[in-house]
Amino acid sequence: MEKITEKLLLEKGSPKTNKLEEIKTLNLSKLGLKHQDLPVKLLSRLQSLERWDLSGNRLQEMPKDLELPALRCLDLSDNQMEDVTTLESLSGLEELKMEDNLYITVNDNHKLMALLPKLRIYNGKDISTSANHLRFVYTENLRTRVIALWEKNFSLPDPITAEKMSDLEERFVNTARQQVKFGPSSVSDFTKWKVEIIAKEYLSSLINPKEEPEIKEPTDTKENCEVSMPCKRKQTESVMDTSIRLTPRKKLRSDLPASPAAESPRKSGRNLQALTENNTIRMSPRKKSQPPSTPTRRQTSTETPKKGSKVQQTKDDAGAQVKQKNKAELQRDTDKLFTTKSCSKTQQPVSLKPLHVLQCHSKQDSSEDFSTQLWACAFQPLPDSTGTSGGSRLVATCGGDSLCVIDCETGMVMKKYKVPGEEFFSLAWSTVLMSRGGGASAQHCSILAAGGKRGLVKLIHPRNNVAYGEFRASRKALSVLRFNHHQGNFLFTGSYDNKIVMWDIGGVDSHYNYKVVQLLVLEISATPLHICLPPTSPSTHLLTACEDGLHCYNTQLGVSNNTKSRSEEMEITFPIYKKEDKDHDYHTIDGLSFLTDDVVASKNYMHGSIYLWSWSRTKAQRPDKKDRTVCAVVLAELQWANTEIPYLALNTCPGRAYIVCGDDKGRIWTYHVNNLQKNSLQTGKPILPTEVLEWPTPVRKGLGQVEGPSINSVAMDPELQFLVALSDKNMVIVWKREETP
Repeated sequence: MEKITEKLLLEKGSPKTNKLEEIKTLNLSKLGLKHQDLPVKLLSRLQSLERWDLSGNRLQEMPKDLELPALRCLDLSDNQMEDVTTLESLSGLEELKMEDNLYITVNDNHKLMALLPKLRIYNGKDISTSANHLRFVYTENLRTRVIALWEKNFSLPDPITAEKMSDLEERFVNTARQQVKFGPSSVSDFTKWKVEIIAKEYLSSLINPKEEPEIKEPTDTKENCEVSMPCKRKQTESVMDTSIRLTPRKKLRSDLPASPAAESPRKSGRNLQALTENNTIRMSPRKKSQPPSTPTRRQTSTETPKKGSKVQQTKDDAGAQVKQKNKAELQRDTDKLFTTKSCSKTQQPVSLKPLHVLQCHSKQDSSEDFSTQLWACAFQPLPDSTGTSGGSRLVATCGGDSLCVIDCETGMVMKKYKVPGEEFFSLAWSTVLMSRGGGASAQHCSILAAGGKRGLVKLIHPRNNVAYGEFRASRKALSVLRFNHHQGNFLFTGSYDNKIVMWDIGGVDSHYNYKVVQLLVLEISATPLHICLPPTSPSTHLLTACEDGLHCYNTQLGVSNNTKSRSEEMEITFPIYKKEDKDHDYHTIDGLSFLTDDVVASKNYMHGSIYLWSWSRTKAQRPDKKDRTVCAVVLAELQWANTEIPYLALNTCPGRAYIVCGDDKGRIWTYHVNNLQKNSLQTGKPILPTEVLEWPTPVRKGLGQVEGPSINSVAMDPELQFLVALSDKNMVIVWKREETP
């Protein structure tokens, strides 16, 4: 055993380590070892193993119940595999090679897709679309037939005894295997195998029923889904040459025309004066709108300012008392909230300084454009396989007819995509697998999805500067996009026809072939503004902030209550609703983000406060079957700006325990949760922000200052090295963290 361990620790390509638990790659043939040389006890210690080459080992099966949670790539080619069900415990597999196994049939291939929920690359090919069709659509058809067979021919015995149930299970399973027919005859063995599993699970659910949320009857839904062909798009420099009429900001309309109109559904703003005649932006000293002790620094620059100034927090009197059903319980929950992170990096607040101001979304690249509104920004996620510490410094921004990828450190626009006639409202990053063919292993690649006025989703691979495809998600404008962070090929799109649609966009190959399939349609009562997936259950629940409130939906696929189209499971209400009158409607939720696995930050834009509330405790309050409303279990209330301007989105940085939200005067309100004033809860007053970053007041040479605009969106990288804010006056502001000694 010791000699084998020594050989394993010498494996090339894996980081040098003295522990089996830290080995990430393993190739037995290079070490002169066979699979049978490794006892299961030793294998079970390889908890960090990501890539395992077992080719040419004459294997007939894998050790049963072997758990390797980090394993994502397995090479079993050139073996004698017969029983693929022994791979079931390797549930994290994304890539599998089974070539040159003579006994593997098409039925075994189907079993592998059903047993391994994350499998996307099989023998070098992307199978994510066909696999998900089998896991959800095909399986649901079988389940429907199994249930119909039970309801027609079977019933539970009375009384229920172990002997009677054993006999019933045998008869029901055998009958189902014989009578339930679906799919081609070439996979009949797989169908019988899957039917047996479904029949046993269904019978078990009748004896030990689990409470499931009530789902309303589905409304009429379209079954067709549009699949676009792959294409490489050259970057175009042409721009839509239309003037933008600036009108007072108003609520989003949910009655948009079917075809894109010249005016954007999100168009809003205030009358402003043209301020420029040249391309130079510089920072001016901040106005001392804060207390006299507020420090200021003068800075000048050409296109990207290099210095910023630190500002004090403001302490405006605002807010309402937090309503509490049980003060003792809520106080305990709130105490936990303030100690959610134990690592030292979250204990102290950060210091941020303005670094760059960019006008990279201008119409016709004109520096005189102060009317294009910028709507969404997000930092590029780093794939798990990179092993790089810290976060990315690349941020994607969208507004007008363009989408940009910016290096926050240098202030350089690394990529820019223009689509004439489009106005982008939302974007989202994800990581998918790119198969490369020729026996090469698939690799993770970061992609961008973006959409807006035209109802089309653009799919972009920024690293290779390729916009590789598009598909129509709606006949009306798209308001929001969100990927499932646990299943990167699942994309949610929200649109102005009051729907959220779940898509499987699959992966891509080296030629950018791809396929898109519609999986689920959620019927929304108003325009969705934000979509959040709970960190611990992104495949079962979805929260959407809408113009008429906050709604929760069940999005689990492949369950007995699965329908192609679903309606709301419950609505989450807030204490401020009780203060509504004819002049004050607090239902529009225009900010929503998870701070921890359980704590959610949300805001109702006319409220002047940000709520922090518990997702688990709110969800645990089972709503009445007729009235599905549930009041949020509020943990804290944070003071924010007094404004009637909507759609100023907040964001969170869980890694640093931060909440950030801009206002209509160009200020950025920051809240370091671990450093907030706990005693504010006892006084009933909203908690003051940790710091309010003043608008850095960029100016044109000789022409004056640009007054603080509305901050439509903010984003932070996971380590809060950078904060990016988007304005409604065509400016991207980059803030950088100042390292404290």
